[in-house]
Amino acid sequence: RKEFVDLYVNYVFNESIRKPFEVFMRGFLRGCPARKWKMFLPVELQTVLEGHTKIDWHLLEKNVTYRQYGMLDQTIRNFWTVFHQLPEEKKKMFLAFLSGSDRIPACGLERFKFSIVDPQVENPDELYPSANTCSLILFLPR
Repeated sequence: RKEFVDLYVNYVFNESIRKPFEVFMRGFLRGCPARKWKMFLPVELQTVLEGHTKIDWHLLEKNVTYRQYGMLDQTIRNFWTVFHQLPEEKKKMFLAFLSGSDRIPACGLERFKFSIVDPQVENPDELYPSANTCSLILFLPR
């Protein structure tokens, strides 16, 4: 039985995917040559590919710039009060809404900066918050 299980596991996890994996690896290495990846330790490579998964949300708050808002405006204070009460999963959903990813890039949170902007519309109650993911801008109506 053990031999059968070993052979079956080897087939499922190795042999059955060998050809598709080789095709994937050739394509991947064409765009990302292996010699460039060898400079990284495994944990560093993981961070480069995945981004940072643990986030200091208070540092994120400190990195924000405000336009047409001040740090002490009631809208901003309300935003951060509610934000810090959210569970981790919802905070990551906000990050995905803002940036297109629920992770901080490998360069780190210290360099991850975004802006909160007042869209200055006539009736802000008729506007939902929106984001420009390319520019890392959150449009937050008053």
